[in-house]
Amino acid sequence: MLFFTEMWERYSFYSMLAILVLYMDEALLFSQGEIGQVYGGYNAAVWFLPLLGGVMADRLLGYQRAVFVGGILMAGGHLLLALESISTFYVGLALLACGVGLFKPSVSTLVGNLYRDRPALRDAGFNIFYMGVSLGGIVAPFAVAYLRATRGWGAAFGSAAVAMFLSLAIFAVFRRHVVDSGDGALQIEEGADLSPAEARARLVALLVVFVIMIPVWIPTFQIGFTLTLWARDNIQTSLPPEVFQSLNPLTIVAGTPLIVALWGRLRLRDAEPPGYGKMFLGILIVTAGVAVVVLAGLSGGDTGRVSVVWLVVALVLMSASELLTTPPGLAMVTRVAPPQLRGTLMGGWFVTLAVAAYISGWLGTLWDRIPHSQYFMLIGALTTISALALACVGKRLRSVLLAGASTASDSEAG
Repeated sequence: MLFFTEMWERYSFYSMLAILVLYMDEALLFSQGEIGQVYGGYNAAVWFLPLLGGVMADRLLGYQRAVFVGGILMAGGHLLLALESISTFYVGLALLACGVGLFKPSVSTLVGNLYRDRPALRDAGFNIFYMGVSLGGIVAPFAVAYLRATRGWGAAFGSAAVAMFLSLAIFAVFRRHVVDSGDGALQIEEGADLSPAEARARLVALLVVFVIMIPVWIPTFQIGFTLTLWARDNIQTSLPPEVFQSLNPLTIVAGTPLIVALWGRLRLRDAEPPGYGKMFLGILIVTAGVAVVVLAGLSGGDTGRVSVVWLVVALVLMSASELLTTPPGLAMVTRVAPPQLRGTLMGGWFVTLAVAAYISGWLGTLWDRIPHSQYFMLIGALTTISALALACVGKRLRSVLLAGASTASDSEAG
């Protein structure tokens, strides 16, 4: 049920994101600097507000009510964007950001809570859930590309509102299936007897991971921004530029069964790597994707057009890295965070994306001022620093995070 709830919510989100930069560039006639500011500011708000939404879900609304309120706000935001007015444009973006802030951490926390009695399966559960996220993202770019070409921008934005209503309907009808997954302040979960020192150690470990992951998200945000512009201006193709964004979720959907099967086999041999080990490998892969764009720029993609193969390979690598960073990261938060702060720290995970989004928007203002290859060299340098940082602190993180897993397992077994 949560899979399909998130699938339609992500359709609504990614359909808007697929055309946001193009809409500002072609319909609103914003400058490159204005596009970067709005794109970075909006995405920063989208991923920062889950911190506040997580607090509200933990202490006031509960997770299920937060999903409903957030979904209604998102649907309203999409409807305002469909009016194609500059005044409703900014209000619509604000409603969308507030809606995601409530919806996103609550759904993710409900998923994690389903595995309280099966902690070893949390990573696999989040991989399956993340596939729902990606299915919505596959359909969205194609749907809005067709709608904006045949019926205009308003119809494209309006389709996102319809998807959001479908998401809420699914959650309303089938939410009885997650009635035992906890509801914020209404329930004290396992691990509530953690000592202050244990809780503090877990909190510090998660905050260190959060900081290290910030540069890793920057290439992902380039998919909807500079890489979309690069696809339009520097790639030999007749396809609409936004459809290439579907390669991100396509890769995730195709790769999820493979990665779940791999972790399952390794788990049976007691050889499954810890969450931070999976994330380290993911950072290396996203850095390789950035390197492909650098090589494409140096091969002619800085000023002319190059083969679409460069873009496809880069997007596949960047997307594959998400399979090794996001599901283990989400599982890590739900497993290690002190229970009374679980929703709050899930929001903290999304704050890392907020910071990355803001940096991505700021960097985007350089897109038409320096060669594209140099632009992505800068991004590759940032992801390399993250990899080195995680390698340096890995042993310390491992002791704390594995202790968290052990405590959770003991409590859940009890």
